[in-house]
Amino acid sequence: MTMSARWYLRRLSRMGPREVGGRAGDAVRRRRWRSGVPDSPSVTGARFTSVLPAGTIGAVPPDAAKRLVAEADRLMAGHAEWFGVERDDLADPDWWYDPKTGRRAPSGYAFDVPYRSEDAVGDIKQIWEPSRHQYLTVLAAAYAITGDERYAERVAAHLRSWWAANPPLRGVHWISGIELGIRLLSWVWTRRLLDGWPGAAGLFEGNPEALHQIWHHQRWLAAFPSRGSSANNHIIAEAAGQFAAACAFDWFPSSARWRADALRSLERHLRSNTFPSGLNRELATEYHGLVLELGLAAVAEADAAEVPVPGSVRLVLLRMTDALAAVVDDRLRPPRQGDSDDGHGLIVDGAGTDRWASLLATGDAVFGRLTWWPEVTGTDVRTPLLAALIRSTPPAVTRPANRPARFADAGLTILRGPAGIWCRCDGGPHGFLSIAAHAHADALSVEVRHDGVDVLSDPGTYCYHGQPEWRQYFRSTLGHNTLELGGADQSVSGGPFLWTRQARSRVLATETGETADGGVARWCAEHDGYQGSVHRRRVELTGAGQELRITDEVSGPRKAARLAFHLGPAITADLVGNRAQLTWTRDGEDRSAVLDLPGELSWRAHRGETGPPLGWYSAGFGRKEPSTTLVGTGFADGASGFTTVLGFHG
Repeated sequence: MTMSARWYLRRLSRMGPREVGGRAGDAVRRRRWRSGVPDSPSVTGARFTSVLPAGTIGAVPPDAAKRLVAEADRLMAGHAEWFGVERDDLADPDWWYDPKTGRRAPSGYAFDVPYRSEDAVGDIKQIWEPSRHQYLTVLAAAYAITGDERYAERVAAHLRSWWAANPPLRGVHWISGIELGIRLLSWVWTRRLLDGWPGAAGLFEGNPEALHQIWHHQRWLAAFPSRGSSANNHIIAEAAGQFAAACAFDWFPSSARWRADALRSLERHLRSNTFPSGLNRELATEYHGLVLELGLAAVAEADAAEVPVPGSVRLVLLRMTDALAAVVDDRLRPPRQGDSDDGHGLIVDGAGTDRWASLLATGDAVFGRLTWWPEVTGTDVRTPLLAALIRSTPPAVTRPANRPARFADAGLTILRGPAGIWCRCDGGPHGFLSIAAHAHADALSVEVRHDGVDVLSDPGTYCYHGQPEWRQYFRSTLGHNTLELGGADQSVSGGPFLWTRQARSRVLATETGETADGGVARWCAEHDGYQGSVHRRRVELTGAGQELRITDEVSGPRKAARLAFHLGPAITADLVGNRAQLTWTRDGEDRSAVLDLPGELSWRAHRGETGPPLGWYSAGFGRKEPSTTLVGTGFADGASGFTTVLGFHG
């Protein structure tokens, strides 16, 4: 997908004068850097001192270690899976090859590579992901646990291969700051986990090529930070990676300056990217996880290097952790809201490790769990490693006495009932910053689970680049459990990561927990995304938790309406008229519910359709599977009211 001149004009319109000036300066610097790559400063006597405390590896739970080693052995055999594509070429990878399309990215000056064009480059996510080197931290962790030098030797061979194939400013791996930041963080942990291997020093601090790469990565990040309307999770990754490297690889004349600048950026942007309630402002749950992981990793480096960190950094991470504990369901699954691309800040665990349980376990170790936190089951490798480095000194701040259900600043409300009924109601801002890059047109959507099973599901994301029809579907209004009017999305897209007009939502009333009247939890909100019309929605969950009632009202002129309900992939639906019988199985037990749909609309079930896309669920980036979507069509105006009732059987 190439960007047209119209896209660039739309993108420019979302920038302020300061951002425009900064980007103009970046363009001048890119032209100047084209003339050549400077030598990195000579380094003598470098030592790596940010090692794990004695006994840390011994604290790794045996079952977590077993999963890790199994994953490492799979990697050693050359096998990996990224974004739904199985790979068997990882024993000796081609760093510029995309196995999904069979294309190989062109070489040349990094900023000339048209990385958004799948025709020219391939799927850039498939190319970038291995070069984050997070699979190398898995191999390095396997060495730390087992002492088997095969893992260390493979890590060394791949790093030397990558450094040789990707000299500074040449090719696709020198385009995006988030990639450089995460890669630096991976290198820090790789060096730490290989400590004790006889070749570790010769691979890093005693290796001129490694020093050259580490210096140029930090020089790049200092020169080209994400700016203005792009200062979302990317700037966090850039700052965290640079800070980690400047702490652990404190070997260069510029290290102190880079470290101070990165810490200032990290502190500023952690605050700006996070609501006071603790939820991430992008309102994309997986980026909440990414930012929290990056922040915890940065604090670990600071404490290991005895670098003071502003109290506001720990406070933001504490609030993010408490917010995560508040919003997960009974199976520790958070909302599926906004974009997700399976991005992680630090990976040292094997397949089957629960990301969200791991984050809560780390939060418990670092900040201490509150009495209302859900019980964390399962184990992981990352928690004891981070906890060994981070000083467990929670900020002196009042934390929630009870589990929050309403996050007013984020417009997110969780209604809970007995037997694992969980309902997310969305009445918040469209997204973060002027472009709201990772937002979906999902105002007033709901997401409903029963004992962790998606009943009314958020379909997910699936893709970013290269497949515009699918990108549009998964972030469209029709692609969510809400009401579409006039055949248009509530917010207007200007490109795959750009919204030129954003619906404004406001929550009108919320009654949850102790405030609920008569045991009925209620939520009501409205948005103005449809020109000349206002969509208002009320959701009620009975105290017995067996019935969820959704009422949609429209004020304004008569318009065509489509009301969509997306069922999770485990749900089988039998639609007769305006009643759908829903059945599924959980832990070997048959479950069922009845969905009574508004009779004013004409209902059809759609599943796995492609022309255009409808009836799909994406469990992770690059993966999709057919699921059932129920769509009611008709008309709506000021006299209309549509009531949907979801009743769960005991």
